[in-house]
Amino acid sequence: MSPYDPSAFPPFAVTVDLVVLTVRRHALCALVVRRGEQPFQGRWALPGGFVRGDEDLAAAAARELSEETGLCTHDPAVPGVGNGAHLEQLATYGDPKRDPRMRVVSVAHLVLAPDLPAPRAGGDANSARWAPVDELLETEDQASAGLAFDHARILDDGVERARSKIEYSSLATAFCPPEFTVGELRRVYEAVWGVALDPRNFHRKVTGTPGFLVPAGGTTTRQGGRPAQLFRAGGATLLNPPMLRPEV
Repeated sequence: MSPYDPSAFPPFAVTVDLVVLTVRRHALCALVVRRGEQPFQGRWALPGGFVRGDEDLAAAAARELSEETGLCTHDPAVPGVGNGAHLEQLATYGDPKRDPRMRVVSVAHLVLAPDLPAPRAGGDANSARWAPVDELLETEDQASAGLAFDHARILDDGVERARSKIEYSSLATAFCPPEFTVGELRRVYEAVWGVALDPRNFHRKVTGTPGFLVPAGGTTTRQGGRPAQLFRAGGATLLNPPMLRPEV
């Protein structure tokens, strides 16, 4: 067996790209940044960048999010800290032609959080904004308006991951503040799935699912109308029975 020779393999770079989702004005929105440098200068893209030689992928994702937008995620190893964003690895993208500069493999991450603030641009991004995912994905086939690189595909995969995971997990609560009403949770499901749900049926399902929600011991009128009971996320991570997505 011949010895391992690193020079026998072509070099390539590793990047992290971030699908950052939140619900704003009852719509599922993604964070995009306008590229300040080539390639694709002036085009909108997902935030991200190259992984440094001394950091792991999760650390690179958190750093890039902070550098390019001023947003932060909490360490996933320390759960339950404030309104920390949910961060998970999404998928890996390695088409040899996905980046015109060189061979680049991207490890995409999904970030979910409630009420994220207006972003600020940094790094090589000269502006940043929240955009409805429907608006971004509608321009996927328009070369002049679509996202840079293969980011439309990555965004589509991230949105589908979020849509499918809230069916069988408690991930929808990651879009909510620490204490929320059933109506606020329902609007998360409606925004992520893009459908209208029957309020009474939804209330019955979520309050009847073991471990999904626990009463917070108070009420609120922040949505108007009569006081609504406040809940917190329960201890369940998997929902049984699942919250199946309506067929449309």
